Amino acid sequence: MPTLDSNIEYLKGVGPQRAEVLKKELGIFTCRDLLFHFPFRYIDRTQFHKIRDVRNEGEQVQFRGILRRLETIGEGRARRLVGSLRDDTGVMELVWFQAIHWLEKSLQVGKEYIVFGRLSEFNGRFNITHPEMEEATPDNSQKARSFDPVYPSTDKLTQKGLDARGLRKLMRVLIDGIAPADLPETLPDPLIAQYKMATRWEALRQIHFPENQRELDEATRRLKFEELFFLQLRLLQIRTRRKDALRGFAFGSIGEHFNTFYREKLPFELTEAQKRVLREIRADLGAGRHMNRLVQGDVGSGKTVVALMTMLMALDNGFQAALMAPTEILAQQHFANITELLGDLGIKVGFLSGSVKGKKRAAILEQLAAGDLHIVVGTHALIEDWVTFNNLGISIIDEQHRFGVEQRAALWKKNAHGPPHVLVMTATPIPRTLAMTLYGDLDVSVIDELPPGRKPVTTMHKNEHHRLRVQGFMRDEIAKGRQVYVVYPMIEETETMDLQNLMSGYEALSRDFPQPEYQISIVHGKMKSADKDFEMQRFVKGETQIMVATTVIEVGVNVPNASVMVIENAERFGLSQ
Repeated sequence: MPTLDSNIEYLKGVGPQRAEVLKKELGIFTCRDLLFHFPFRYIDRTQFHKIRDVRNEGEQVQFRGILRRLETIGEGRARRLVGSLRDDTGVMELVWFQAIHWLEKSLQVGKEYIVFGRLSEFNGRFNITHPEMEEATPDNSQKARSFDPVYPSTDKLTQKGLDARGLRKLMRVLIDGIAPADLPETLPDPLIAQYKMATRWEALRQIHFPENQRELDEATRRLKFEELFFLQLRLLQIRTRRKDALRGFAFGSIGEHFNTFYREKLPFELTEAQKRVLREIRADLGAGRHMNRLVQGDVGSGKTVVALMTMLMALDNGFQAALMAPTEILAQQHFANITELLGDLGIKVGFLSGSVKGKKRAAILEQLAAGDLHIVVGTHALIEDWVTFNNLGISIIDEQHRFGVEQRAALWKKNAHGPPHVLVMTATPIPRTLAMTLYGDLDVSVIDELPPGRKPVTTMHKNEHHRLRVQGFMRDEIAKGRQVYVVYPMIEETETMDLQNLMSGYEALSRDFPQPEYQISIVHGKMKSADKDFEMQRFVKGETQIMVATTVIEVGVNVPNASVMVIENAERFGLSQ
């Protein structure tokens, strides 16, 4: 038996040709690579069925019987191999369209086989297309098996006999040759005992060949725990190293900008949650260590005010501040809100995006480089090479999940004297434990309180029979001067179908809400960015009453006049959506 680090070629049943295909198709070079090629699903092979008892098309069934007939019929693309399997209750037709020559040599009429597959119905009779066939033996014909693993495969692997069954055979050879000493434990024994987990050796055996659902659950739990454990350990190392080695600009004082805004310009009382988050940010900035903090809060919870007051801390200590948003419309909204809140404090705020051209762009770039512009709000244009700052002290990134790691890191390089502090914001609700897993390199703050006076959201479930009633409610709200979102799901795997659903919905709404009384905007992922921004702007300005969209609508865009959101096919949305 080769070792786990041996070339996969030397595992019994592989050889040079199969090894080459495994390397090219699945990236499996060693026996260890094969061991960690996990099943993507399992087939319940714990019982045998009788042919006369089958009832449901699409059901996966397992029979044991005698192969009574095997013949090739048809020509060209209609050519197929047809067989008949008989048990003591009836006959089941078996059909193959591929690998006919190999099957003709492999299968023998008169022998007993175990057959597994999915039922199809044709002309009122059941058959199984491309069933798995295994010759019955005294051992496997007398007892039901367990959960059979199904591994990711490809056409080229299947041509080499490495379909689901072939890979299963290789895995059995590998697993049977592994001893506990070959797989040293990676987790501390007290941790395994505390959480009552399987050992690493047990988990890897059980993930491939579980005897029952309990074993599969135990193996899955152990392997997921191990993956998350080492992910968290790595993130903790990164965070510790960053805090120890990466010094930040110390914002030692709260000065005139912050105090004047807080005492004279802030038009409302901060919530306790906002005050708590500001204290956490202040502690980071005043400690002389580099801040890397995530602020999570629902739309309307006051993240923008927290971001603005954080930027004012930077200004009070002689630094500039930047706020980057993923789309122009969201950036423009931030720019308008910040400008309005600051009023006549004498703080210069600029806006920079791809649409800012010519002399206006040149003036903003010149002011940034000279330090005359205190705050800049913009899109990813802020991270372009030609944008330079005089002394950037803090970078704030809104809807941070919309930016790649490299885009976020680019703002770090905008100060030659050291990386600016980083504050990232999201309106996506993330459970705290999950946030710590996803963003383990960030400190997490949560604004979990809404400002007083904000109306609670009422959620109602309606089915198709209530559509006219829902449309009546929409008309009532529009008559009051309000606006309505109608949101359709968009799932990548079925993007074409979803676009058809969206367009059908748009056409239906256009009939039910005709012009000129009603104006409807539409936004979807196939549109150009400029067209999406144009439609969103029309809705924000109140030029249209209904926005028909997929989930490309910005979670952070605030349209206070919109009072209703109708979600079609709500079961296809995730919780965060």
